[in-house]
Amino acid sequence: MTTHQTAAPSASAEAEADLADLEQSPQIDVAALGELLLGTWADVRRQARELAARPELHKLEGLTYTEHRERVFGQLKILVDEGAIQRAFPKELGGEENHGGNIAGFEELVTADPSLQIKSGVQWGLFGAAVLHLGTAEHHRRWLPDIMDLTVPGAFAMTEIGHGSDVASIGTTATYDDATDEFVINTPFRAAWKEYLGNAAKDGIAATVFAQLIVKGVNHGVHAFYVPIRDPLTKEPLPGIKTEDDGVKGGLNGIDNGRLCFDNVRVPRFNLLDRYGAVDEDGTYTSPIASPGRRFFTMLGTLVQGRVSLDGAAVAASKVGLTAAIRYAAERRQFNASSDTAEEMLLDYQRHQRRLFPLLAATYAMSFAHEELLTKFDGVFSGTQDTDEDRQDLETFAAALKPLSTWHALETLQECREACGGAGFMIENRFASLRADLDIYVTFEGDNNVLLQLVAKRLLNDYAKEFRTMNVGALAKFALGQARGVALKTGLGAVAQFIADSGRAQRSALALRDPDTQRLLLAERVQAMVAQAAQALQGATKLPQAEAAARFNAHQNELIEAARAHGELLQWEAFTEALEKIEDPGTRQVLTWLRDLFGLTLIEKHLEWHLMNGRLSMQRGRTVGEYINRLLARLRPHALDLVDAFGYTQEHLRATVASGVEARRQEEAAAYYAALRASGQAPLKEKNVKK
Repeated sequence: MTTHQTAAPSASAEAEADLADLEQSPQIDVAALGELLLGTWADVRRQARELAARPELHKLEGLTYTEHRERVFGQLKILVDEGAIQRAFPKELGGEENHGGNIAGFEELVTADPSLQIKSGVQWGLFGAAVLHLGTAEHHRRWLPDIMDLTVPGAFAMTEIGHGSDVASIGTTATYDDATDEFVINTPFRAAWKEYLGNAAKDGIAATVFAQLIVKGVNHGVHAFYVPIRDPLTKEPLPGIKTEDDGVKGGLNGIDNGRLCFDNVRVPRFNLLDRYGAVDEDGTYTSPIASPGRRFFTMLGTLVQGRVSLDGAAVAASKVGLTAAIRYAAERRQFNASSDTAEEMLLDYQRHQRRLFPLLAATYAMSFAHEELLTKFDGVFSGTQDTDEDRQDLETFAAALKPLSTWHALETLQECREACGGAGFMIENRFASLRADLDIYVTFEGDNNVLLQLVAKRLLNDYAKEFRTMNVGALAKFALGQARGVALKTGLGAVAQFIADSGRAQRSALALRDPDTQRLLLAERVQAMVAQAAQALQGATKLPQAEAAARFNAHQNELIEAARAHGELLQWEAFTEALEKIEDPGTRQVLTWLRDLFGLTLIEKHLEWHLMNGRLSMQRGRTVGEYINRLLARLRPHALDLVDAFGYTQEHLRATVASGVEARRQEEAAAYYAALRASGQAPLKEKNVKK
């Protein structure tokens, strides 16, 4: 096994270099960095943030769930009145067909109230988007205007209590009755009840219902139908429709989640959203996509925007939490460590930096990766980059990033809460509230582990295509690197393309902070993990079904870890690509340190793997933590600038700890003790009294 032994500079040389860096004191151009973070749709984000800063859109803590639901539904009407929801819809219906801008604006609503963000996503990003992307122009003209202006609130009825992420196996059926030219929708058993649906408990008038399409005794798989569920005047369920209220949840209680059941509910044949599969009057089924499997994934792929928006919203929530926690840590003082008269600032403690700065670095990486994802999404949905390969890349990219950012948001908000001590637990500082609301983000729009399994399968497929004709020696040569710009390529083909020299791994002069070395270590881990799993699964497809499933299951955890490592690599690459866009030298230097902190933190996180697999020597492995500590010290003077560049005001943060009140308390306390000492009346400490 190849060992990457990079020679470490002497301790004195490292210390001198660190001192020189600090003395140079690079400065961040906060405004320019803020513009970079705003990304392609900067103007849309500014408009959305201006809207999210308005008090009438803010979450009010302490409301009952029924009161919170009423408030959020009223907020949806404000979004309509302010023209905030039309961006993705067709121009002939008053929209802008601005798909990337639509998501960029939508995800900023998380700073106002996550319930508002998700309920608006249900209405326009799921219910409305299903009609838009799965229906035809006639469907658009009939239903989209009322969806857009909230005349018809709707539910997105895909998930079933018995089949969450396994949409292909849902139990709801839609059987064509050629005698009446209708579909008959049925819920055949309790596990097929539609569950956790926003707008289903109270507000929804209609729903896009996903069901197994059965025509002339043939099941053509899952298709979507537009189904009225309540009388628009009385708001009572229509005949054959049963509803139940999910009640109080662990978070997002401004959304009326509920259940739906269908008992011989009939809808006209027109109500089949038939862009990808149609049934004519005599019961003949046709589709532009011959393969049932490809058809299914194409239909679901049109709804990928939910995952894209959750990725961005999770990053935004992490930014809010870190801004509040770091501002507080730059004001709060605790313990007399270096002075008898002045207490230490929390942010000066190395452990506090260790808690927050790696999370800050990861948040920057995820922000840049999200911008790449959003660009890819806009390219596909605008039609400028809309090949089958582009759509598959988008699906894989979203499935790789959404799990990492949503898990990261929970970790970040919890660490920020703890870093602010008892104050962090107060609801006025929002850490606990945001974390509770974002908890479900790791599960809906695809459970994170299931999404990573989808990524793993794509990696395995790419591995098979790339290396099926190569022997073990050739594989070893290709398992050494990663192409730059891989954030726009989600397969393993890009890994192989980077290596022009198989001896690159033996170079010992590169320090761990060198970007090529970081890229090498991160990429090789992905490649090696996928290669090991692929070799273990070789021949599994030729086994009987049960045996093949058992073998795959035996390696499922390894595959998911490989997919997670792949997502981390995408984020590192996106950060590195973003550095090339920074013109100001000081900003580029500080952001390079932050990128290095992200890369080294990932290497430290997986240090056991790198050591066990011979990618790092023990000597170099021991230096990882030392490098990280030096980077923390370098980044300390820039911490406030780095969070200020996120661009969130106190109207977005709404956290007392970030309001400056702690600084005023500390100033008051310091002035009191200074005056007491000056008066000569300060009491002596017992240990200083001579006995």
